[in-house]
Parts: sequence; structure tokens; C-alpha cells
Amino acid sequence: MSNHPNTVLVVGATGSIGQQVVAEAIREGYAVRALVRDLGRARRLPTQAQPVVGDLTRPETLVAAVDGVDAIVFTHGSDGGGKVGSENIDYGGVRNVLAALGNRKVRIALMTAIGVTYRTGAYNRSTEAHDWKRRGERLVRASGMPYTIVRPGWFDYNDADQHRLVLLQGDTRKAGNSSDGVVARRQIAETLVRSLASGAAEGKTFELVAERGPAPQDFEALFAPLDADTPGALDAVRDTPNMPLDQEPERVREAMQRFAAA
Repeated sequence: MSNHPNTVLVVGATGSIGQQVVAEAIREGYAVRALVRDLGRARRLPTQAQPVVGDLTRPETLVAAVDGVDAIVFTHGSDGGGKVGSENIDYGGVRNVLAALGNRKVRIALMTAIGVTYRTGAYNRSTEAHDWKRRGERLVRASGMPYTIVRPGWFDYNDADQHRLVLLQGDTRKAGNSSDGVVARRQIAETLVRSLASGAAEGKTFELVAERGPAPQDFEALFAPLDADTPGALDAVRDTPNMPLDQEPERVREAMQRFAAA
């Protein structure tokens, strides 16, 4: 087991997964800090959570939010913002929170999406959401932070008896619909929170889906068989190498270099 963090910041705390993460982290005994754009949005959160105001597009507003935390769970998303929103929120939110941390190391759990390496599908061609989420993954790996990256299937498309979690690697499911895999929001949140204190989950990236059967009780046993990402690699173990760094936008290459050198 790795050292158990005490205080966790939830990014995207008022979203459909973020609210579940806040509740799960409280149940697990964490002191929870919830990042919100304004305090009015915090009314939907449990009273045990401490709301902190910050804007993911403005790094200077995030310094106070990350001060004193030793873990961060990212559940944010651009929510239909198109290509600009995908860059500014899905990717920019990760970049700006990491920048606000400076040289401090914290445990990170980052949620992206199943199919995130599928670049030629209609969804990614129209939004670039997969590409920008994948660049956010790469920043986390480049940063040297201890991390777990979770790529969940389709939220809450699971049947009532479909709670046996299956962890996949290689991001090979590319139908672009629920046939790629389904999973309950509650179980996504549980997996993200459980990863924070798990030595078996550290440095690993996986797709998360649910099959028919009961929910797992032992998350260490669930995480343990996975292969860790290759140290120093930008992409996850078994990922298709279809995003060459030398063909990335200059601003992305500069950010990768900055965080790798920090």
C-alpha cells in the first residue's frame, strides 16, 4: 500500500461523477475540498465538503484550491464546449491545476474516457475531445506525480445485475457507443477514490467497464494484475502509438517539456 492521503481536492465536484466522488471520499474518511466556479453551486454537495472557488481556465485562481491537499481527483469535462472547450477544459484544466501545484507532489486520479486513443471516429473529429483528454493524460505522466488514470465506459448504461468491474488495457474498444462497455457512475467514483491509497493502482492506466455479477470488495486484487505504464512514456502501456509528439501543436510540446522538467 502507498501512503494514504488525507486531504483530497475534487475537480469537477458538482458534475455527475464529481458529486459521487465527493460522497465516496467522505465515506472513506478523507477531508474533501470541492472545486467550484461559484459558491452557489456548492449547495448540492454534502455539508462535510469544503467548497473552494476556482476557474479551471485561470491558473491564478487555483493556487489556494491546491494549497495543503495531498491528492486530487479530476472528474471535469468540457460538456459540449466543442474544440475550444475540449482544449481549455479537458486539457487546460489538468495543465492549470498541475501548474498551480508548482513543485509539490500529490497523488492523482484522472478520469478520461474509454476510446480516448481513437482519433479517427466521428466524435473526435468533430470535438477533438479524445485528443485533448489524451494530452491531459500525457501531462500527468510527464509530471512525475504518482497517478492512476481511469477510462470509464458509458455512464449508467449497466443493467441492475451488472456490477462486476472489469479493467482493460490497450483501449481497443472503438465502436463509439455503449457496446464499448458500460459502468455505473457510483462505481466510477468508487474506483477513483480507492485508487488514491492503492499501491497496486499507482502508475497504471485502464479502461473500466462492468459485466454481469456482483460488485468487487477487494480493489487491491482488482488493480494488482494490471501492467504499469512504462516509466518516462507519454502514453499508456499497450496504447496504439498514433499521436507522435513531434506532430503535436507547439503549445502542447512546450507544456510537456515544462512539466517533465519540473
